[in-house]
Amino acid sequence: MDWYKKIVKEPWPYWVGGILIAMVNVVLFYFTGKPWAITTGFLYWGAGLLQIAGIDVTGWEYFQRSEYLEVAEKGFVSTHYTLLNTGIILGALLAVLMASQFKFKKLKNRKQFVVALIGGIIMGYSTRIAFGCNIGGFLSAIGSLSLHGWILGFSMLIGAWIGSKILFKYLI
Repeated sequence: MDWYKKIVKEPWPYWVGGILIAMVNVVLFYFTGKPWAITTGFLYWGAGLLQIAGIDVTGWEYFQRSEYLEVAEKGFVSTHYTLLNTGIILGALLAVLMASQFKFKKLKNRKQFVVALIGGIIMGYSTRIAFGCNIGGFLSAIGSLSLHGWILGFSMLIGAWIGSKILFKYLI
């Protein structure tokens, strides 16, 4: 069982993760014809939930692009993003369960909850105006030789540095 411990329980080297992420990106591009993206799927899930609640999002300016209208006709949940994001969520759950790392953590205080909630909302909004998260807007963009991927990467580096300074000074 030494291999199980080495593969499942212990962290992998960064270079192995990088190679695997690159391979997944290539495979996804081959089968879907689109670069790897994650947050677009969550956008579709949210739009689908709004449609179920009786709110028609197809008239919103954001969804006027032909690819979004096509998705709206088929159903927001019936895209390859649903399968991909469900797989990521279930795969992450399976990985932490197999590594015996799953646990619920109690929030330290309300301030931690509010800061996490606000941060999540800002990150979600930012992925839409940046046309993707660190996967679609950075990794897939660089793989597509797009300049905006490098700009996003540099911006994330600066933002992470500033954010860590704020966290350590005011919140931790």
